[in-house]
Amino acid sequence: MSNSLLDQAKKVREGEELNVKNVDDWLKGQLDDLSGQPTVTQYSGGASNWTYCLDYPEKSVILRRAPNGTKAKGAHDMGREFRLQKALKPVYDYVPNMLAFCEDSNVLGTDFYVMQKFTGIIPRKNLPRDLSVSQPQTQKLCENVLDCLVDLHKVDYKQAGLDHLGKGAGYTQRQISGWSERFSKAKTWNVLSGKFVMKWLEANMPSTERICITHNDFRFDNVVLDPSDYTQVMGVLDWELATLGDPLMDLGNTLAYWVEKDDDFLAQSTRRQPTHLDGMFTRKEVVDYYCKKMNIEVDDFTFYEVYGLFRLAGIVQQIYYRYHHGQTKNPAFKNFWIFVHYLMWRCKKAIKNQGK
Repeated sequence: MSNSLLDQAKKVREGEELNVKNVDDWLKGQLDDLSGQPTVTQYSGGASNWTYCLDYPEKSVILRRAPNGTKAKGAHDMGREFRLQKALKPVYDYVPNMLAFCEDSNVLGTDFYVMQKFTGIIPRKNLPRDLSVSQPQTQKLCENVLDCLVDLHKVDYKQAGLDHLGKGAGYTQRQISGWSERFSKAKTWNVLSGKFVMKWLEANMPSTERICITHNDFRFDNVVLDPSDYTQVMGVLDWELATLGDPLMDLGNTLAYWVEKDDDFLAQSTRRQPTHLDGMFTRKEVVDYYCKKMNIEVDDFTFYEVYGLFRLAGIVQQIYYRYHHGQTKNPAFKNFWIFVHYLMWRCKKAIKNQGK
């Protein structure tokens, strides 16, 4: 298998280096099958938690930690992320094995955990150039990835003893009020108030909600594919937002990132997963496939579609707010306000076309 197909970590970013000696000493006290010194590389992204690969002669492991200047007990709760995946692994095999958790601040100055490394393909904006892709295989990949979401939503969280993952009932109301508040707090002069969409969501909340384990960041670039057959999923990553919530809202979150090949240029410019390929489902086909697999009847998906788009607008606006106020200098965020306008336009378009 060509290494060009495999997702590779890169050189550690300046200012984000690990104290390798401290980590190595601590880790060898937890795992008895390591020797020598690890080679440390870092994965791209990392706007939230930082992710590293530690390559030992015997095996490679993944380390996840909070960024500098944050406390693990707050927004970057490594302990919760570790315990959630450890509890979920017996009933959902796509979770990596959890190997060790450290809350000793003398090691890295912050909580972190170490887990199994999945060596495979991560389908980011584009599949690897050297990968031979066919339409039937791409459709199978699409189905298999969606099946992973279905399998997660079908887990009996009570029987698995996972009631503690979230509050459960009242999830829909908490999400609408929470994201409305976050969007309003992050508003800058050059974006809309969003009040029309907020009021519509508040007034159109479904009268019933289902509760299951939700991932809340389920995208193609958070799955790992088998390098010997790219249609097969080996693992699902990035569980920091997982909780007990409504499965259709989780699907709405997924579809907010889903760019079809016929979407407009603004959508195409923000695409970060290969949902544009021949063989991929349209958003409507995703909803139909998912509901059939889940045996759920949904007469109108508009609320969940609008929620997903509005939530993404809130996420993007929070990032832009930091750039606007000089809290980050990353030039990639400079025009995020334009994307917020676009997402709010998509919300209003979906509302206008409801029932058509």
